[in-house]
Amino acid sequence: MANELLLKYGCNPNQKPSRIFMKDDSELPIQVLNGKPGYINFLDAFNSWQLVKELKEATGLPAAASFKHVSPAGAAVAVPMSDTLKKIYFVDDLELSPIATAYARARGADRMSSYGDWVALSDPCDKETATLLAREVSDGIIAPGYTEEALSILKAKRKGSYNVVQIDPSYVPAPVEHKDVFGITFEQGRNEIKITEDMLKNVVTENKVFPEEAKRDLLIALIALKYTQSNSVCYAKDGQAIGIGAGQQSRIHCTRLAGNKADVWYLRQHPKVLALPFKEKIRRADRDNTIDVYISDEYMDVLADGAWENFFTEKPEILTAEEKKEWLSTFSGVSVGSDAFFPFGDNIERAHKSGVQYIAEPGGSIRDDHVIATCNTYNMVMAFTAQRLFHH
Repeated sequence: MANELLLKYGCNPNQKPSRIFMKDDSELPIQVLNGKPGYINFLDAFNSWQLVKELKEATGLPAAASFKHVSPAGAAVAVPMSDTLKKIYFVDDLELSPIATAYARARGADRMSSYGDWVALSDPCDKETATLLAREVSDGIIAPGYTEEALSILKAKRKGSYNVVQIDPSYVPAPVEHKDVFGITFEQGRNEIKITEDMLKNVVTENKVFPEEAKRDLLIALIALKYTQSNSVCYAKDGQAIGIGAGQQSRIHCTRLAGNKADVWYLRQHPKVLALPFKEKIRRADRDNTIDVYISDEYMDVLADGAWENFFTEKPEILTAEEKKEWLSTFSGVSVGSDAFFPFGDNIERAHKSGVQYIAEPGGSIRDDHVIATCNTYNMVMAFTAQRLFHH
């Protein structure tokens, strides 16, 4: 290990010089085992590592994250998957270890956003996870260790240039952090708040029954939000994030964006989507894009243009608006976390449309009464955490 690592450039090629380094005499807590990670890669690596480390501590389960541009596209823990999820995540032909399962879930939640991701694992990378990664488009990975087989597979990826970083899991950062903006140094205490089930004790709705699965999913949502560019809202279900709305100026836009992603996640499980007659050699990324178009209202244009012939062996049946509405009406058991309070009940109304039954948010709005009343209308359970989770 060394005290500093020179980088090719910063966020953009014109931003030179660039490096990461320790301000004291200590060594960097990472080793680059392969490739040449860049500035944004390391921003993703350090944020995503903190996320999965905290997820593992909070749930006791192996955790993984798929990061893009300093926010998670997905985050998950190792909960066994149904055959349907394995199929829509394109892993039904693979043997999956617990940590590979966590990553398959993290990447599968929003595969379009995860294209070219940075991967973080709470546990050492094994052969099964490396085999999964070998066939996906990804920029790099950070983990506390790698088996020999896994490292050999990853080193062969991307013509030998795939970025592989190992972090010292015992590393503890300084309690005060600094950031330079416009030549001015900002200083703040690190956000060391521990997200645990204790945050869910202040239930403010009439319905106060939190199933264990909902508590787990809310922990996943809140920990993901702690490392998501604000404003942000996260929908979670079945041990994983299923929709993240990041970096929006308006809370309702976060809720809509994340809810739309959650809807797509669920619509991908519709029997008509599962039965799409793809041609054999269509790549996974092209399948993802095509499924997204098929689910959307744009598919009528694709049919009219005859473009379906590029992907399918025969013309698929249309997934009608009525069928989508009927399918989404069966969506339930979803949890939602918000990094700051919901200012109006419209957020709850939108969340309800995507099967949300459990909510965790800080509280503190002058319209809390309206938000609570809206939750009560739908028999939702909501806890006020009293902790804002802004991240910039």
